[in-house]
Parts: sequence; C-alpha cells; structure tokens
Amino acid sequence: MRERYPGNTWADVASRDGPLPDVLSLQANPEQNLRDISFARYTDQAFFELEMERMWKRAWQCACRAEHVAQVGDFFVYDIGRLSVLIVRSEEGLKAYYNSCLHRGTKLKASGSCGWASGITCPFHNWSWNLDGSLKSIPCDFEFPQVDHAKAGLAEVQVASWNGMVMVNFDPKAPPLTDYLEVLPQHFANWDLTGWYVATHVRKHLPGNWKLSMEAFMEAYHTPYVHPEMTNVVGDHNMQHDIFSDHVSRDLCAMASPSPTSQRAMSEQELLDSMLVADGAMVGARAKVPEGKTARWVMAEQLREQMREKHGLDYSGHSVPEMIDSLKYHLFPNLLIYPAPGLCLVQQFRPDGHDRDRAIFDQYVLHPKPQNGEFEVAEVQVIHEDESFASIESMDPFLASVLDQDTDIMRMQREGMYASGKGAETLSIYQEARIRHLHDTLDKYLERAE
Repeated sequence: MRERYPGNTWADVASRDGPLPDVLSLQANPEQNLRDISFARYTDQAFFELEMERMWKRAWQCACRAEHVAQVGDFFVYDIGRLSVLIVRSEEGLKAYYNSCLHRGTKLKASGSCGWASGITCPFHNWSWNLDGSLKSIPCDFEFPQVDHAKAGLAEVQVASWNGMVMVNFDPKAPPLTDYLEVLPQHFANWDLTGWYVATHVRKHLPGNWKLSMEAFMEAYHTPYVHPEMTNVVGDHNMQHDIFSDHVSRDLCAMASPSPTSQRAMSEQELLDSMLVADGAMVGARAKVPEGKTARWVMAEQLREQMREKHGLDYSGHSVPEMIDSLKYHLFPNLLIYPAPGLCLVQQFRPDGHDRDRAIFDQYVLHPKPQNGEFEVAEVQVIHEDESFASIESMDPFLASVLDQDTDIMRMQREGMYASGKGAETLSIYQEARIRHLHDTLDKYLERAE
C-alpha cells in the first residue's frame, strides 16, 4: 500500500496525531489464490441449501444485543433461513431454545418478536415450560401417558455472549465461542461495548444474496464512484485491510482525511464540519479547529470530553483513530463491528427467509449507557428496498445517505450476475481480499461432511 500511496496510507494518516496502539499497528495479508469467484455461489439454489446445512447450522452468529435480554424473563427471537431460536434470560443466565413446540411444532414466539414473559407457552394448545426449559404443564396431561415430564424440556441451542453481543450456534458439537472468536477478544481488550446500548435499530430488506449485500461493506474500491461526495472527507483506496484468521478480518478507514482520489483541497475546519459520524446528534455542534491542530485531533478531543462529562467514561488512553475512525471488524459469517465512539455501529447481514436472492440488513447505532442507568433499547424500524434510510428520524442524515447509495446498487448487481456471460467475478488483490477470504472460509465449512 505504501508503494501505491506514499505517505498517505491509513497508517500514515492515523499516526500523524500520535503513535498507534499495538493492535492498530498490526498488518496481516496472507497470500491468496487469485481465482475468479463463481456467481453460482450467489445465485444457485443448491449452493444456498448447502450453506444453510453446513455453514449456518455450524457457525456462531449474533442473535441480538445483551440489552435485549437483560432482565429475567426477557426474550428475543432470532431467525436464520427456516431456523428459529428463542433466547431468554432465566435465573441461571442466558438460554436459547429451538423456537418450536414439542407438541405439534408451532412456533413458541412469533418471528421478529421480543419482550418479557414469566414462562414459555405455546399459543396453540397451551403447553408451557419454565424459563430454564423444563416442562411446566400440559393441558389434559392424562392424554399423554407416553410423555416423561422430566425428559420433555425444550431442545437447547448453544448460546454465549461476548462484548454485549449474544451469539448462538445450532451445532451442539461446535467449539465454544471463545475459540471461535480467535484474535477478536485480544483486539477488543481496550474497546468495551458492554456499556453501550442500541439507540437506533434499522432493518432493511435488500434485493440481493446475503454475501453480495455484505460485501459492499467490505471494500471501498467503489467509494469514488458510488459515494463521490465522501472522497473529500474519508479515505477509500488507501484503507488498510487485514486478514488475521479464518473468522476475523478488518478494514481501517480514516475519517476527516481526503481520499487519494479527491480533487478538492479542504481546510481542517471544513474536514471537521463534514466528518462522518454514527450520530451527529450525539456528537453535537462541531468545535473550531485551533491553529496547528487537525480536524481529526479536535473531533477526538471533543468526543473524549463528551464521554467523560456526559457518561463518566474515560477515553484519555485512546488514540485519535480509536476515537473517530472506521475500525471495521468482520466476524465470519455475517457480523461487522465498529468500536470507535465516533462511529460505533454493529451491522449484520443474513438471508431473508429462505430466499437466496434477498437479504436482511440490520444496523445498530450504539450509544453509551447513561450514568443513571435509565435508557430504552430502540425498537427495530423496518424499511424496504424502495425506502430510504433517511426516513428514519433518528438516523444521522449523512450516514443515511451513504447507506442508501450502498444498498441502491444491489439490485443491479444481482441482476447482472444472472445476466453474465462470464459467470464469475474478478477480485482485486488487496482492496477486495477480504471478500475472497470470506469465500475461502465459507468453503472450509462447505467441504466438511457431517
């Protein structure tokens, strides 16, 4: 990267305001097979079915945030394909069950639902279970002499939490979450998101395969052409991309720093005023850039002060990029986590029902929990393909515009895959390396027999 953009790589920009922490000084770019990627991996129903059977049933995946199930009795339903899991908070801690009654299979809770209940009751015939999964009662139980109450507990799904994310795995033989996360806990040692909560939750139904949809967020090669206004204030082709392990990769993008493709010179004040953040309302009015300082340094200082005064959080030991940059970690298969206070987001992509050509995109904007402990977890706001993120009142307007541009192109890409005479995509060696890595890891799951 330094040969292509001398003095202007992400590492160069990020270190101008002070030394980088060790975790951001790392670079990892293993050699890859530069093969083309077949479009059948996105369009073929048999491939989709194989993914569902051999990957989605085996991989750890984020179901919700811990604040969704914070109190005993709280529940949350997570669906992936035709699978559905009911997550509850019991006296013993988190539990996850197949969302299916042991009587005649009715869903115990509706898809997309969350809330509170003292127990778990089937809406069809009123079979009921305690929060710990043990059978509570069966109406007319004399009609079921064959049912051993002690053995009629709900079938469990593996569940664990990390950094405020509640994760599930349908494979009872899957390694523990701590193993699956690989280097992620070490990297996030200084980035604790357990003290943050979902302030805005937007779900958009997208017209593309789940991989196609997520891959738009795994490279910035497209930025000068899809988001030309961003090139003046955000890095793109000079981003840093790292691949650490099968399940973990990242990209690092500088905020308030022009792209190498930008044709406009901007003052530090203009960079600050135009800076992309997760929630402009949380950041507040932009400060003035003192002589000799950068927009990046000023925004980091402003955020440190706000975190300290409003939330009692000490970020004095965090570097400028740790405060403001897009530090986007990908956890296989479908989770993107941005830990910086200025751009604190969680994004998730999954199949929309059992449709290989459609995806669900969930975006969580996180805020620090108030010092008095009083906050409300945002309810999901659902928009469809032809609706704008800007229709969500709590969305930052600049961020909403960027997301609209990212998602508006997806139908054309999906249709182009079906129309292709070549039948495959050719990925760049560096900027799109993490997309190739996604497929490499996916293949490892698909090649594993039962």
